[in-house]
Amino acid sequence: MDAVAAALNSLPVPLDALALLLALLLDLTLGEPPNRLHPTVWIGNTVAWAERIAPGPQSAPAAQLASGVVLALLIPAAWGAAAWAVGFGLLQLHPLAYLPAAAILLKSTFSVRMLHHIAAEIGRILASGDIAEVRRRMSALVSRDPSQLSEGQAAAAAIESVAENITDSIVGPLLAFALFGLPGAVAYRAINTLDSMVGYHGRYEYLGKASARLDDVVNLIPARLAALLLWLTTAALPGMSPARAWRIMLAHRSRTESPNAGWTMAAMAGGLGVTLEKVGSYRLGDPAPEPQPYHIGLATRALYATTALTAAVAVGVIWLRWLPWQ
Repeated sequence: MDAVAAALNSLPVPLDALALLLALLLDLTLGEPPNRLHPTVWIGNTVAWAERIAPGPQSAPAAQLASGVVLALLIPAAWGAAAWAVGFGLLQLHPLAYLPAAAILLKSTFSVRMLHHIAAEIGRILASGDIAEVRRRMSALVSRDPSQLSEGQAAAAAIESVAENITDSIVGPLLAFALFGLPGAVAYRAINTLDSMVGYHGRYEYLGKASARLDDVVNLIPARLAALLLWLTTAALPGMSPARAWRIMLAHRSRTESPNAGWTMAAMAGGLGVTLEKVGSYRLGDPAPEPQPYHIGLATRALYATTALTAAVAVGVIWLRWLPWQ
């Protein structure tokens, strides 16, 4: 064991870079752990518990806003601190204890394989013509009401989810890990989970406002980096247009309510040469036809290519962070 530890320490490669590559391998080969063992599910349970004891919609807006600020700051900080304690303790114990644990924890903050499988299944069922089954399954990808979606709108929703999650489920957590280690990746996932659970209009108009704004802020750089990396993949993938992707990305990026989501969705719409529409909210890529089921397959290829570029960028950042200590 000591000989292996010495070999690891002598490698001209940062331990976190190895952890990141191992995390990607775990995701692509094994996928998601069971819910009872999934740290993101634990974070979600924490958010649900905090929401139950926070002032409800019937309370004064000021009380909800104040509680929302506490939630937005305390939950990511607490989970980030817990990740730091685990990582620091295991690193002091042994590099061989840290490496697999860091990879497992990091893997829990992002998901490539699951996103691909869900989108690909929607594409397969769409191609079979079973629109009723597609509508039933769309809730796993999107929050909108799927009951009236046409085939083109369902394909668009699947592609939009893939594009938006390139930021939330890949670039964001991997960049946070590259810059701030395990605490950064786990805190990022906590912020994103808060936004997905309470950061929307209606019931959480006031309680979730701080979480929504914090998620917007932390994704300002990841969303734009994700769009740039996605655009680069369109130059290498058959069936995609980098010129149109660039043009539509710049022209349509601000059509979504979110200041960040439109970047990757517009780049994907342009790259595929389709219109991605959420009825009553936005149209990205028009004038262009609605997407077909095969466009979902092209989008998932772009997902994997962008993940590879993201991993390369993240490893480079880790290396730059590691070099001054050598």
